[in-house]
Amino acid sequence: MEHSASQQSGRHRSMLAIVFIISTAFFLSLGCSGQTDAKPAGHNKEFPVMKSAQEWKDLLGDARYRVMRLHGTERAFTGEYHDHKATGIYVCAACGKKLFSSATKYDSGTGWPSFYEPIQEEAVGESRDESYGMVRTEVHCARCGGHLGHVFPDGPEPTGLRYCINSISLKFEDAKD
Repeated sequence: MEHSASQQSGRHRSMLAIVFIISTAFFLSLGCSGQTDAKPAGHNKEFPVMKSAQEWKDLLGDARYRVMRLHGTERAFTGEYHDHKATGIYVCAACGKKLFSSATKYDSGTGWPSFYEPIQEEAVGESRDESYGMVRTEVHCARCGGHLGHVFPDGPEPTGLRYCINSISLKFEDAKD
């Protein structure tokens, strides 16, 4: 009986270790945005571009709607622009507002496009995000309120900021010659 209890205890510890490893991997995979499931938008603010939920769904499609209107995220290293190196401007995928220049884009190693500053300070808005037991600063388009990602204070100089943005929230415009 003692041997069996010892085996059960060992199996129990092994199961706890597996659960811990899986949980840790899950939370690390959340990366910049920290959200795997969409949640209701947190702002009640009026923006210059306002549409009904159905109009946004029709305009954006399911994947963009989930990220931009319901504050979801795309998985790390899967977005179109995480390793994009062309010269130009990144605009809001919902309303076309100019948000970030390729000149401020850098490889943060996180798997999402990262920028150290927006094209203009007024291009993006910020709000407090307390989802998933964390406190972060969410970044949204100042024109339509579309969720872009988050900003963190661990970026490069000259700002020390890392705007960690979902590729699906952006469209790219090549630089004009």
